[in-house]
Amino acid sequence: MDIRQLLLAAFEVEHREHIDAIRAALSGATDGRVPDWNDVFRRAHSLKGASRAVDLPQVEAVAHRLEALFERIVARADTPGREAVSAVHLALDRIEAYVAGLQDGAGPDMPGDVLAALDRCLVPASPSEPEPAAVATPVSPPRSDIGQDTGKPAPAAPPVPEPVVDAAQALLRIPAEAVEALTRATHELATALGGEAAVADGLDRLGRRAAALALTAERLRGLSARPGGDRIGPDAFDADLRGVEAGLLGLARDAADLSRMRASVASIVDGAAARVSGEAERLALVPAETVFGGFPRALRELAREAGREIDVSVRGLDLPVDRGMLQALKDAVLHALRNALSHGAESPEIRGRQGKPLALTIALEIAVRGGRLQVAVEDDGRGPDLSAIAETARRRGLLAAGIELEPEALLALVFEPGFSTAASVDTLSGRGIGLSVVADAVRRLGGTVRLAPRAPWGTVLAMDLPLSAARRALLLVEVGSAVYALPSAAAERLLRLDRSGLDTVMGRPVARIATADGQSVSVPVLDLRTLLGTPDGSRPEATGYLTAILLRAGGRRIVLAVDTLRDVSTYRVLPAPPIGGVSGLVSGTVILPGERPALVLDPEGLIARAAEIGGHALGSGPAAPTPTGAGGTIAGAPRSPQRTTILVVDDSITTRTLEKGILEAAGYRVVVCVDGQDALDRLRAGIEAVDLVVADVEMPRLDGFGLLKALRAEAAFARLPIILMTSRGDAEDVARGLDLGADAYLTKQKFDQRQLLDTIGQLL
Repeated sequence: MDIRQLLLAAFEVEHREHIDAIRAALSGATDGRVPDWNDVFRRAHSLKGASRAVDLPQVEAVAHRLEALFERIVARADTPGREAVSAVHLALDRIEAYVAGLQDGAGPDMPGDVLAALDRCLVPASPSEPEPAAVATPVSPPRSDIGQDTGKPAPAAPPVPEPVVDAAQALLRIPAEAVEALTRATHELATALGGEAAVADGLDRLGRRAAALALTAERLRGLSARPGGDRIGPDAFDADLRGVEAGLLGLARDAADLSRMRASVASIVDGAAARVSGEAERLALVPAETVFGGFPRALRELAREAGREIDVSVRGLDLPVDRGMLQALKDAVLHALRNALSHGAESPEIRGRQGKPLALTIALEIAVRGGRLQVAVEDDGRGPDLSAIAETARRRGLLAAGIELEPEALLALVFEPGFSTAASVDTLSGRGIGLSVVADAVRRLGGTVRLAPRAPWGTVLAMDLPLSAARRALLLVEVGSAVYALPSAAAERLLRLDRSGLDTVMGRPVARIATADGQSVSVPVLDLRTLLGTPDGSRPEATGYLTAILLRAGGRRIVLAVDTLRDVSTYRVLPAPPIGGVSGLVSGTVILPGERPALVLDPEGLIARAAEIGGHALGSGPAAPTPTGAGGTIAGAPRSPQRTTILVVDDSITTRTLEKGILEAAGYRVVVCVDGQDALDRLRAGIEAVDLVVADVEMPRLDGFGLLKALRAEAAFARLPIILMTSRGDAEDVARGLDLGADAYLTKQKFDQRQLLDTIGQLL
């Protein structure tokens, strides 16, 4: 990374601090607190100087006008009006967007609306007031000849090498005390490990003494057994024997001392390692701002596009939260904010008549109360339309005609899938998918969500989640060659069932299970392999007994048959992979020892899938309707999987492992690569004969399109079957992939493993 990249990385941190401080001041002024406008003026001045130092003249132009505006506010001891506040927010949003869009040190053109908005605020209030100085708005990319004035056209700048890590990610703000605590724990661990040397010396000493005793015993045996006149006398024999006994006693004492020392060292090492692990885990906690910080700007931009005026306030962005939990909540919180803007907006005239501020106020609050994470989205808009909700519920069959519900029960219906009261689909209405995305995300994290009226006006959507949701006790099970995890709280009992003792009800195998209250109930028995749609190629030989789990969720039970039960351990649960076909069954992923990922299954999703597949539940493989291939052929097992080698190329370890497990279960031999360049190098090296390639598109170094183009340009790989499987499902991307020579293009959002296996079978 060259010096300018380093400067830009530092500017990324500095400009964020200045922008946050200015926004906080504007928020305080809105709430009636008097900000320190001198500090705000200095912030704008520093932002201008910093942008000049890294040669970003378009940012400098905006910062200069901000500086002039705040200078006027300081001079007049005044408070900015509504127009000025909107212009400042627009300026800060534009600066953020510009910096975020920097590529190799150059950004897109700054939109002209921001300069025009600021200039309107800087028009002199009276003829005697001077016009504030302005800087020219640059229209060309930033110059590369910083500090030079040669009078000649600047030569073309050499291309800046792409850094391995994006400049915006090169710097990470971590509390100093967290680093110090981790350093102390590391030193403790290093000191404790030094005790292992003493243990090693003790073991060596024991070995030498044991060897000496063995030699003494051997000599005694030889002398006492010698025939003739040189046999050892009784006194000498007794002396040597006493020496052996003393040596054995000393050896036992040393062994006991060494054992105590080893136990002490092990305890110290375990404690120090736990502290290192704990402190490192604390570093995994990041401010909520890292994920939610861009939401206010995005919301204001949406409001501008819709011609609406809003105030956005955010509290709790500095709260440290597990990064995985924040990522899992990201889409849900953004959808809730959009929903507040869409359903809460009113015209300024209506708001004025009701005594409200003319601009809609939307607030996002992140807090920890009672050991739980609480995320709330509030607005002071029109509030929930209970009559519209009831009408939609009746139209969708969720509420019988003539039945009236309490407001709380009625508002709970908005979280049903596809429930929306939007009159039309637009950029704000969430495309009519309603708030079910919020409920799904919160439920997967073990939390709850509710919608309620807000006093005196508006709506509040509150999410309540356990802080421990990121680390959960999980039961590990095996199906074929794959390992899956189930929340241990949903595993009511582990079972070993006699197959011959199972009953059949309406074509479905059931087991009689005694409940905790002493009653006997019939519970359907299903194979996890069947629910997941895993092929039967790896099914073990059937025995007289089933290894199973009594699974309970949402008030329903099933008996889930698996190949093997492993153990129960606590793991950090990460977000689920971006593959649509498993979204209803998978709630996350965990990394097992050996850096091996495993999918965390959703008990409610499994039970819902069990209800769908009906009687084909045990021992018969996937029972879902069999899809038809492109040529009318029936999708199923591949035609000739024996020792066929498939290369899987994906930069996501979770997705790689999921695809590898599916293909290996179908009988293929699978090798994996982490990106397109890795795959290209491996294929060119000829490490093994590859019969087919399954590749992602978005990867570092060389993406899937680049890999495809490179392979089709080489005669050795011109006819190699290549399947692109990616989340990029736009028509342009599909057309590009097929034009470059892909044999098939599959999207992860609509991923079906039987479709993948059928496609591979047709190509091979």
